[in-house]
Amino acid sequence: MKSGFVAIIGKPNAGKSTLINSLLKEKIAITTSKAQTTRNAILGILNEDDCQIVFIDTPGIHEAKTALGSYMNKEAMSQAAGVDVIYYIVDGNKGLQNSDQEILERLFSYEVPVFLLVNKIDELSSGALIKRLSYAAEHYDFAEIVPISALNKDNLDELLQTTKNYLQDSIRYYPEDVKTNMNLEFRISEIIREKIILNTREEVPHLVAVRIEEIREKTSKVMIEATIICNKASHKGIIIGHNGAMLKKINDTASTDISKLYQGKKIILSLYVRVQEDWLNSEKQLFDLGYFSGDKDE
Repeated sequence: MKSGFVAIIGKPNAGKSTLINSLLKEKIAITTSKAQTTRNAILGILNEDDCQIVFIDTPGIHEAKTALGSYMNKEAMSQAAGVDVIYYIVDGNKGLQNSDQEILERLFSYEVPVFLLVNKIDELSSGALIKRLSYAAEHYDFAEIVPISALNKDNLDELLQTTKNYLQDSIRYYPEDVKTNMNLEFRISEIIREKIILNTREEVPHLVAVRIEEIREKTSKVMIEATIICNKASHKGIIIGHNGAMLKKINDTASTDISKLYQGKKIILSLYVRVQEDWLNSEKQLFDLGYFSGDKDE
């Protein structure tokens, strides 16, 4: 029996959330093709007969331009301390770049084994993949370099087996039926935000948050009220859409996914859209929404 903690770190759109969902064979983290989808560190817990691995999905590390962005960067880097293994995942189409060097220097300073995961190998030629792997081996002292496709689950069994070799503990930190530390309220808010990201224009997703106001569970149905917070009045119009069509689409698609959290119960979801200008730079509002811890960036 092996157990331990693994932090998954990388830039936006590298495939961190897709990886954790594929490893657990269940949708724990929301995924979209748009950068900065993940905002909080999310735990996904893999329970097998011979192991329990706690994976920590983190926000993509990026050039922060708002208080929210600074929070996300700090949230990501803070997860590297105290884990047993760090997965540094990169988009194989881009490979390691100069901007990765500073991040990796910080990760190596924790004196924790760092695996390089070269993701999206299904999109690479064999020649391009060999080039990516050779560069990484020549320039950095990774404990392991593993080519994967998180989406297609290529090489994930090999990744897990290799990871187990680095785990030292032999206890279960969580009950065997627990797959995440996220409560239902958080998961519901993330599902709603995912549907906003998937259905609205490019500029809207980074400027919205979702707050759950009330959840009332009955025998055969669940009634949920939630507020979508956006940055501008124009974004409110986009989210609502012509005659409320976009808001209805967000509502319908979110309700379908939320129902799975309640074993198929009918979901009655009431969504309200509110404008709070510059909420991304308000420490009080970020704290109220569960993003800001009160500490400044290091």
